[in-house]
Amino acid sequence: MNGIINLRKEAGMTSHDAVFRLRKILQTKKIGHGGTLDPDVVGVLPIAVGKATRLVEFMQEEGKTYEGEITLGFSTTTEDASGERVESTPVEELVEESLIDEAMQSMTGQLRQIPPMYSAVKVKGRKLYEYARSGQKVERPERLVTIYSFERTGPLAYEEEAARFPFRVRCSKGTYIRTLSVDLGARLGYASHMSQLTRTAAAGMRLEKALTLAQIEELAAAEDFSFLQPLELGIGDLTKVQLTEEQIQDVKNGRFISLLSDEVQLAGFDGEKLAAILEKRDEMYKPRKVFL
Repeated sequence: MNGIINLRKEAGMTSHDAVFRLRKILQTKKIGHGGTLDPDVVGVLPIAVGKATRLVEFMQEEGKTYEGEITLGFSTTTEDASGERVESTPVEELVEESLIDEAMQSMTGQLRQIPPMYSAVKVKGRKLYEYARSGQKVERPERLVTIYSFERTGPLAYEEEAARFPFRVRCSKGTYIRTLSVDLGARLGYASHMSQLTRTAAAGMRLEKALTLAQIEELAAAEDFSFLQPLELGIGDLTKVQLTEEQIQDVKNGRFISLLSDEVQLAGFDGEKLAAILEKRDEMYKPRKVFL
């Protein structure tokens, strides 16, 4: 059983929970996910099955799209709606939407982020949320992320000294949307948090075609495995190159091949089928992962 599943993860489960459930449903251990989602976040979770697990790193590298809601007026311990309120800056007058749009636009491009304390980033062998739960403080490493687009998608709604508005963001791997929401609020002069989030696209998969665990379980029980998408969807942003019959034979035997390209890594194809992931070594390409 090989392929990629476009799973619609539901709220209340971790990405690891989803993988555990699918191992039982599909009765196979060789399953991995292509990008962690927080328990409260719903949406697209690419799942790799069988040979596709060798493509997880490339699935994770591809950009992701999210839609959600930001609340101005108070912040929380977890930077999202699940945490306890820690700071309040009541919104007592109308906020100019043009100022929000300008601030969001100014946050596109490369940004430095400090991961939230309630995250799975490891520092000195422990996850940050473990430090947070025990009340310990630790220096968090900065990370460089890319925000391709960040825009407000609807008007502000005012409620109990707070203002909420919907947004859409397209970003690189490793971006914390919770932190982006808090940083946006800081630029506007308000404590803030991410009050809702849905991942609408990842690894070339979109939410409108995603299936729930219940739907996948029903299909699998009927021995209908149409939910398994081809391996070729898992190459992420890698450039495709068509291989000749001679090159395919060389790749099968682990031999270096010559290709006219400056890319560090390429996805070599045999017609419509993924043949191998190729990695540049000096002026030649070495088969790094072979799928034939």
